[in-house]
Amino acid sequence: MFRLDSKIAVVTGGGSGIGKAVAKLLSSQGALVHIIDITKEQCENAVKEIQAEGGKAVSHACDVSNQSMVKTVFEVIGTLDILVNNAGVPHIGNAGNTSEEDFDRVFRVNVKGIYNCLQSAVMLMEKKGGVIINLSSIAAHVGLTDRFAYSMSKGAVHAMTLSVARDYLKAGIRCNSISPARVHTPFVDGFIAKNYPGKEDEIFKKLSASQPVGRMGSVEEVAALVLYLSSDEATFITGCDYPVDGGFIHLNT
Repeated sequence: MFRLDSKIAVVTGGGSGIGKAVAKLLSSQGALVHIIDITKEQCENAVKEIQAEGGKAVSHACDVSNQSMVKTVFEVIGTLDILVNNAGVPHIGNAGNTSEEDFDRVFRVNVKGIYNCLQSAVMLMEKKGGVIINLSSIAAHVGLTDRFAYSMSKGAVHAMTLSVARDYLKAGIRCNSISPARVHTPFVDGFIAKNYPGKEDEIFKKLSASQPVGRMGSVEEVAALVLYLSSDEATFITGCDYPVDGGFIHLNT
């Protein structure tokens, strides 16, 4: 089950965190994985790790918010079966203190970046079908403190998922999204160290406790769901969003 032999996958933001875990898992299941990341070094290092484990991967340094760059990369890739839209940026702030510059930056990467990749992908998938998985967030479902721009962007991701799922039913393209709560990544550790020096353990425990299960998710847990939705075992599933949130959305009181 869940084999992806002969499948070609694209993972954006695949150089680190969730994207890297996804790329490694899809590769381990037989897919040729094209990793797209704005950081060339991280992208190439992820490819080397996959190849060292016997997998197949190719790196593409690309800014997903730049449409011409995205089109060029997808033209080079030529054909694909799976697109995982994972690339994104965070932002902390409310409607009053979020600057126009920051709002535009979040929109460019988290919304326009996914649009750019969706547009290129569906053009390659229209004749043979395919699978698209967008990384959304619990921020698309519940109100989170000081996440105004980020929540806006993830709400757009959720809406784009439904639209693509509807528009490309007859083309055999399935489109779903995943909405994680807080996932333990190097970014989380860096954020805590930068903003709460000397209180790392205390803040880590506090952030972990915000999920009802009492811990953060792992990148491997998100990747496992991506694998299932990418596989032939999930061919009856489209237009859905899946919280990977330790009970955050429905069990918090």
